[in-house]
Amino acid sequence: MTSIFYWSPRVLGILFAAFISIFALDAVQPDQGFWLSLAGLFVHLVPTILVLLTLLVAWRWEWTGALLFIALGPFYLLWNWGQFGWPTYAVMAGPPLCIGLLFVADGLYRHTPVHL
Repeated sequence: MTSIFYWSPRVLGILFAAFISIFALDAVQPDQGFWLSLAGLFVHLVPTILVLLTLLVAWRWEWTGALLFIALGPFYLLWNWGQFGWPTYAVMAGPPLCIGLLFVADGLYRHTPVHL
């Protein structure tokens, strides 16, 4: 059970980063130049970079990473409120919240002290 609690938030974090990076492919247009497409791709990969940085922090400091993942969900909601329907909010804000709660569960299960 320890390895399930340890690996599930980490694997889900990697899968979520891969999932949101798929949306960055919208930035590449055939009629744009190489540099403009590259700049657009980078801008669209900023959320993926943010998730991967949060995952790196969480890998080392579970409690800090858990709080960061839990904060990513409401941050997405506040940033994009009114632009999409509720299914989009659930798909984009729900996984970081679940990943953060899994990091909390792992920390509680292994009884690691809180290090913020």
